[in-house]
Amino acid sequence: MSVKCCVFAGQGAQTPGMGKDFAEDPAIADLFTRANAVLGFDLAKVCFEGPEEELTKSNVCQPAIFVVSVAAFEAFKKRCPDVSFAMAAGLSLGEWTALHVAGVLDFESTLKVLEARGRFMQEACEAQPSGMISIMGATPEQLQALCETSGCGISNLNTAAQTVLSGTKEEIAACEAAAKAAGIKAITLTVAGAFHSKFMQPAREKLAAVLDGIAFSAPTFPVLANVSGTFHAKDPAVIKETMLRQVTESVHWLDCMQTAVKEGVSEIVEFGPGGVLARMMKRIDKTVAASAVTDVASVEAYAQRG
Repeated sequence: MSVKCCVFAGQGAQTPGMGKDFAEDPAIADLFTRANAVLGFDLAKVCFEGPEEELTKSNVCQPAIFVVSVAAFEAFKKRCPDVSFAMAAGLSLGEWTALHVAGVLDFESTLKVLEARGRFMQEACEAQPSGMISIMGATPEQLQALCETSGCGISNLNTAAQTVLSGTKEEIAACEAAAKAAGIKAITLTVAGAFHSKFMQPAREKLAAVLDGIAFSAPTFPVLANVSGTFHAKDPAVIKETMLRQVTESVHWLDCMQTAVKEGVSEIVEFGPGGVLARMMKRIDKTVAASAVTDVASVEAYAQRG
């Protein structure tokens, strides 16, 4: 019997129409109703119909991906009640979804956190223009040279072959030029700003005030932490501090997945839009089975496969 880890999508996975088929189930539609009450706007309408530019706003996108990911998880549990997960993980905002399913925060509290987190991150992006660049196939030495040459820092260590750097617009342009000169593949990302970097310090400070008013509990099963690549502590106060650090520190996704494998995980199931993490897992460790639950059809496909 395989040891399974559930993983949850991060920002950038959003797409108009997401979650619509899950909401045909009245119990799952209630998640969107509850979200609308917390957020004060029609999240379901934005998720199901767009427009894309509205859904892309960080304060909309972050709660939207969270609710759709929870909807996917609930639909899966209903259809596959015998499947259990030994641990959870999530990329960036997805880590909040992982903490929610592990019982650390309730649904409404997680929504409040993510709306505020998205808003504060957007404000930080607007206050100091910055960006991100994806570097493919570079050695650790080449990455270090690119950072030293351009002034960029590391935001995401996704796989052994893909790292995301962050910096000012000028630093990103310098990094792209240096990568090109060195024959390294580099793609400047279309993002609002440099997430998981020093540029998000104002967002981290504002989020601290919001988290002061949110109740955290000990997780009911292990959750992997982006900032360390290892498991969260059981102490709710430490989890809270770790999640504040996550705003400004690098995401060690490769380490998270390697920790899961060391702990015996042989299968990951991703919940939410996009399926990016399942595809990434195939580049991290081909021996680990990876599935993505993005809609009702994919739930059914998993159930049929047994």
